[in-house]
Amino acid sequence: METFFSSGRVADLLLAVLAAEAAWIAWRRRTGRSAPEGVVPFLLAGAAFALALRFALTGGWWGWVGLCLAASGVAHVWDLARRWR
Repeated sequence: METFFSSGRVADLLLAVLAAEAAWIAWRRRTGRSAPEGVVPFLLAGAAFALALRFALTGGWWGWVGLCLAASGVAHVWDLARRWR
């Protein structure tokens, strides 16, 4: 289990789950079924945060960690602003 986390594979799993969720939502919309609206900023925030986690766990350059965290924060603010309207 330690290797699963220290290798960054936990972040890869999170990214795969986010990609599957996005694909499922897109499929539901294309088939005319109900699907949540406005999930793009929510998914982007999660993906950027998971990338930051991956860089941090695998010893990536601190700049990539900071850039991913900043992107996650921007997407989170976008999501909050959209929800408050």
